[in-house]
Amino acid sequence: MKTEEELGKLLASKKLTLSTAESCTGGGIAAAITSVAGSSAYFTGGIVAYSNEVKKDLLHVSPETLEKYGAVSRETVMEMAAGAMKAMKTDCAIATSGIAGPGGGSAEKPVGTIWIAVAYKNEIVTTMQTGDNGRQKNVQNAIQNALDLLLEMLK
Repeated sequence: MKTEEELGKLLASKKLTLSTAESCTGGGIAAAITSVAGSSAYFTGGIVAYSNEVKKDLLHVSPETLEKYGAVSRETVMEMAAGAMKAMKTDCAIATSGIAGPGGGSAEKPVGTIWIAVAYKNEIVTTMQTGDNGRQKNVQNAIQNALDLLLEMLK
């Protein structure tokens, strides 16, 4: 069974709702979740927040967080996940922000650096994905890692 199917069964059985706040994955997590028949029972929606303005205005990421840590940071994805749950009134959320490539990296945050946060009620867990396997693979890995992380959290 695919992760998104297993996650869907778990969310439905626990009567939990899910939202997403995606930057570098560009809606890929929402697409994976909604590829499962019946996902409207637990998935309320997603925000693709590529710009910092959308992160601030729709997801309530603080300007101070963005200035101090940058868009690609543990702190930012934690605020994105919390903001998605608040904006869409859900029990759970997944958030991603990173540098998919091929450009845009730096010494501190090389291409392939992607932060993932999953939130369930008052708990937020994060992970950082590293390593550059090319844009498509970086994004695909982040989608899978995000789904896996939420599945583990809910089990």
